[in-house]
Amino acid sequence: MIRKISADWIIPISHNPIKNGLITVDSEGKILEISATFDSTQPNIEYYKGVIIPGFINTHCHLELSHMKGLVPTGLGLISFIKEVVSKRNFEIQDILNAIQLADQEMFDNGIMAVGDISNMNHTFPFKLKSKLQYYTFVEYFDMLNPSWTERVIKQYNQVYHEAPSDGRHRRSAVPHAPYSVTPELFVAINIVNNEQSVVSLHNEETTAENELFVSKSGGFVDFYNKLGNELDHFNPIGHSSIHYSLDHMDLNLRTLLVHNTTMCQEDIVFARSKLKEVYWCTCPNANMYIEGKLPEYQNFISNDCKMTVGTDSLTSNWQLSILEELKTIEQHYPDIEVFELLKWATLNGAKALGFDENLGSLEVGKSPGIVLLEDSIEGAHVILKNSKVKRLL
Repeated sequence: MIRKISADWIIPISHNPIKNGLITVDSEGKILEISATFDSTQPNIEYYKGVIIPGFINTHCHLELSHMKGLVPTGLGLISFIKEVVSKRNFEIQDILNAIQLADQEMFDNGIMAVGDISNMNHTFPFKLKSKLQYYTFVEYFDMLNPSWTERVIKQYNQVYHEAPSDGRHRRSAVPHAPYSVTPELFVAINIVNNEQSVVSLHNEETTAENELFVSKSGGFVDFYNKLGNELDHFNPIGHSSIHYSLDHMDLNLRTLLVHNTTMCQEDIVFARSKLKEVYWCTCPNANMYIEGKLPEYQNFISNDCKMTVGTDSLTSNWQLSILEELKTIEQHYPDIEVFELLKWATLNGAKALGFDENLGSLEVGKSPGIVLLEDSIEGAHVILKNSKVKRLL
């Protein structure tokens, strides 16, 4: 069945906004035509009040932690948050599986089309194969900077990697967790698993303690590892922030998604851009507020023409899995950022970061990107997100 859909505004993302435009789609959701003008007397036109955009792309999630919603208090700071996750993540398997299924449906209902998902285990894999969403599974390796763990960890996560969905709709790669949790030897093993088409994700500069570890072997991570029985005798500080350590060991030719970047300064942004062949920067504002109570300085990224994307992180560190709610948080704290720019972060940039832009991320003829309506998003002549709601049309 052919559908003709119109709204106050259509924002294709890849092109300029269209006032009272018309999108024609086939029964599979493929866009057949986008018109700037049309005869409003045509029959069977669906007209909506609000703004039509392509489906959202969530570039950072931990779907397998969905069962931990509400269990970890807010405002703990990253290190205490990690301790809470480690101590509380083990549940009955059926509870974990039920929560995964509900979280996947929540993302679909919130207009999300594709997800970059961190996996340490295989719990999410059966759901991904049945999901209406596309998934890029980042199989995450970490050995907690403990060389005695490295060999075991490689075998453990290589097995998870080979089980991860990779069937055309879904993709996978091996990724390091974070600079403070991956030894040089483990970076080598991760690089071996990947190929030239892989996308690599990395939690990056989430907290000041991360940089203190690498600059001077001080701060909260030293105490954290000592209590785990790891005295860090083998670890030598490099006198620079953590991104320098990471990029000394990562494959610089792969598309790279740096996640959080909460404490990243201009100098580090410029350094990363100079080293990496292709880099995207994922922000998870509600998770940042949940854990650290702090957002990145977005203007540093905008002024350096960084390709920004948006993630939700997990329900352990968030109140919901909604890209729109992430954008509202950014808009609230950084009202000078254009709404059209935010929407690009949340759609086309994310699709490009995950390699899904051939079909997702923008309203273009030939694509099937999903169609989302932002209701209550127009105030006068402006698009404002603070009161808007998501309605999935396709």
